[in-house]
Amino acid sequence: MIILTIIGMSLATMIPRIIPSFLVDKMQFRPWVNRWLSAIPYAALGALIFPGIMSVIPEQPEIGIIGGIVAVVLAYLRLNVVLVVIGGILTVFLLTC
Repeated sequence: MIILTIIGMSLATMIPRIIPSFLVDKMQFRPWVNRWLSAIPYAALGALIFPGIMSVIPEQPEIGIIGGIVAVVLAYLRLNVVLVVIGGILTVFLLTC
C-alpha cells in the first residue's frame, strides 16, 4: 500500500511538470513574448540569491555585496557557472577571515 501511495504521489507531481514541456515546444510565440520568457530564469535567480547576499553576515552586509559583485564580474567574463559560484564563495570566505 505504501509503494502504491509513493508511485501515485510521484505521478501527481511529475505529470504537471512534464506536460508543459511537451506543449511549449510546439507553440509559437511572438518575439516580445520570447524575450520576456527568457528573462524569467534570471529574475527568479536574482530574487532567490539577493536575500542570501544581504544576510551572509548580518552585521556586515558589505561582505555579501562584494561577493555578489565578484560573482557578477566573473559571470560577465563568461566563466563556467561553477567557477562563478566558487569565486563568490571564496571572496566571502577571504573577507571573513
